[in-house]
Amino acid sequence: MSSIARRKVRDLLAAEAGQEVLAKGWVRTKRGNKQIKFIALNDGSCVDNIQVVADVENFDEALLGRITTGASIWVKGQLVESVGSGQAVEIHAEEIGVYGDCDPMKYPIQKKGATLEYFRTVAHLRPRTNTFGAVLRIRHAMAFAIHKFFNDKGFVYLNTPLITESDCEGAGQMFQVTTLDLDKPIPRNKKGEVDYSGDFFGKQTSLTVSGQLEGELGATALGEIYTFGPTFRAENSNTPRHLAEFWMIEPEMSFYDIEDNMNLAEEFIKYLVKYALDNCGSDLRFLNDKYDNELIDRLKSVIATDFVRLEYTEGIRILEEAVKNGTQFEYPVYWGVDLQSEHERYLVEKHFCKPVILTGYPKEIKAFYMKQDDNGKTVRAMDILFPKIGEIIGGSEREWSLEKLERRIDELGMSRKNLEWYIDTRRFGSVPHSGFGLGFERLLLFVTGMSNIRDVIPFPRTPKNAEF
Repeated sequence: MSSIARRKVRDLLAAEAGQEVLAKGWVRTKRGNKQIKFIALNDGSCVDNIQVVADVENFDEALLGRITTGASIWVKGQLVESVGSGQAVEIHAEEIGVYGDCDPMKYPIQKKGATLEYFRTVAHLRPRTNTFGAVLRIRHAMAFAIHKFFNDKGFVYLNTPLITESDCEGAGQMFQVTTLDLDKPIPRNKKGEVDYSGDFFGKQTSLTVSGQLEGELGATALGEIYTFGPTFRAENSNTPRHLAEFWMIEPEMSFYDIEDNMNLAEEFIKYLVKYALDNCGSDLRFLNDKYDNELIDRLKSVIATDFVRLEYTEGIRILEEAVKNGTQFEYPVYWGVDLQSEHERYLVEKHFCKPVILTGYPKEIKAFYMKQDDNGKTVRAMDILFPKIGEIIGGSEREWSLEKLERRIDELGMSRKNLEWYIDTRRFGSVPHSGFGLGFERLLLFVTGMSNIRDVIPFPRTPKNAEF
């Protein structure tokens, strides 16, 4: 092999013809006749392939026979102007080598017309397809943009624990972490409760559902922080919108009220959408053309419009009016109900036709840490609702009154034992503060136009599924 440096397909497609190049990648297709072979080569750097043209007489027949869909090869040759349509340049091969063979009869991802459902069964290989290559490159770009947005604003990236004894949401849907030998009888104390004294941490621990509570500790010392990491829900929801393991972005900001919180959340999500449009053009065009021909227009519309800010009470009135006028919902609508996705999407897609920030939720359907309004009925919560998704961001101004926070914890019958460290932030120099959580995969559903959350994460974890 020549000593010239390998160049990525993305760079070769933008390069000028008339130079010797070295490319490496995986074969997507091979076609041709007895005189010439056309090889589509992709290395994962972009959605497009570079065409390799090989004169049959210049290569060993056995070598060409090894070049099959899925095989990995290297190619050295001349980058020339392409006479065919679809690409500006192509490689006229002078040398070809095979790194790894691939049996075309057994290769599981070359089936024409294979469904997204099928590809989930071979998730370890699906990144080699155009669809999942595009999705994963967009996922990377969005992760980078998230860090850039907060870094440029002076936020501190805080790493919160994945193993915890606290249930942030109070829902109890947590995966337990234990080193107890489950093949032996579970040790119990005199009360019949599980005895965790011999467990690794000496107490009951679980995988976190949120880094928010620890994030608040950081914000009340550093001013403005954000977390970005995996979270876990043992919720038996086998739907296109739920995962058992997913990633969350959770900023927490001291001295922010609910208005500041809404302003930041709207700015943040518009920044991410614009970043995708500016930096992921070819991948977005591919997904737009293959899966959702309104995707790019929908992304542009988010940037160009101000989000509607709507009180929960007014939202309920709109939904009740819709029911009176003949709209049928699967779930009932009344003041105090926790809105379902169908209700959220009606407000966004039918009534306002733009994103909505819903505020002023009933206290009884929201978490204990949310700031209570003076009316004693509602809290300063906010959910951002998006077309095709429903809720994409959830947040609130946090309750910073020690008295109100303690009263709410007692009302809900929550254990104080595991929350004293959190309550300390209200005992010692409490300040107004706010925050929100953005589900990374929910964002990616919107940005990519994919319809199932299992298709925007490399290896989805769902009920009865923990493959790979």
